[in-house]
Amino acid sequence: MAVTRGHPTGWRNRLHVIIFGAETRAGKAFDLGLIASIVASVIAVMLDSVASIHNQYGFQLRVVEWFFTIAFSIEYLLRIISVRRPSRYIFSFYGLVDLLAILPTYIAVIFPASHYLLVIRALRILRVFRVLKLVLYLKEGTIILTALRNSHRKITVFLFAVVTLVMIIGSLMYLIEGAENGFTSIPTSIYWTIVTLTTVGYGDIAPQTVLGKVFASIVMILGYAIIAVPTGIVTAEMALSTRGSRDEVSTQACPACGRDGHESDAGFCKFCGQRL
Repeated sequence: MAVTRGHPTGWRNRLHVIIFGAETRAGKAFDLGLIASIVASVIAVMLDSVASIHNQYGFQLRVVEWFFTIAFSIEYLLRIISVRRPSRYIFSFYGLVDLLAILPTYIAVIFPASHYLLVIRALRILRVFRVLKLVLYLKEGTIILTALRNSHRKITVFLFAVVTLVMIIGSLMYLIEGAENGFTSIPTSIYWTIVTLTTVGYGDIAPQTVLGKVFASIVMILGYAIIAVPTGIVTAEMALSTRGSRDEVSTQACPACGRDGHESDAGFCKFCGQRL
């Protein structure tokens, strides 16, 4: 079969099939091994944060951390080499996650505490949906992301309205209660307003006057309405995104940008336009 123009050829093509593909035995074995390595590296980082374990096995855990970091660094470079358009992969979601999964160890040479950020590697386990043929879950994830993108303007306007409301309520509460009741400033009163509207209710600051308690009760009830609004906005967008989105998807990754989630009958990548 003739090689399609623009596809990686020879060893690059075989490398791409193994690293980005999940259809072949080698590709699935690579991805399963990668997921196991990610889980092991995250567990090592979490164990290192336990003082008793760190004191006894700190050196061994650091060796394990560097081993996985070097392995993931090599894998990251191989991914860049195997795609036709490296920038597409580098700036994609998985590309950024793959980069963030290795940077903390190198940064830790200067800022030691930063190596705990390696738990970001857990995001790479999202590839399990592709490896285990759970592509329908990828489709559902796409629906959620689409709904969030389509509703971001409405939510932005809503958040501006909430911020304005919070400042007004906080200022009124400062006037009602005053410093003698714990509302020492408008920023402190705004903090109380946010805690109350979100129904968290830490209880570190509470109104003492009758008027303040009545006003706080109104704010509490208002909090439930505020929480419901963004939920309704996103839910409505999800309902719209779901229509006509039940097409079957495949695990094939684009040879140019490395992204997957394409329909089974797709001829071109929906992200970069490369022929599949």
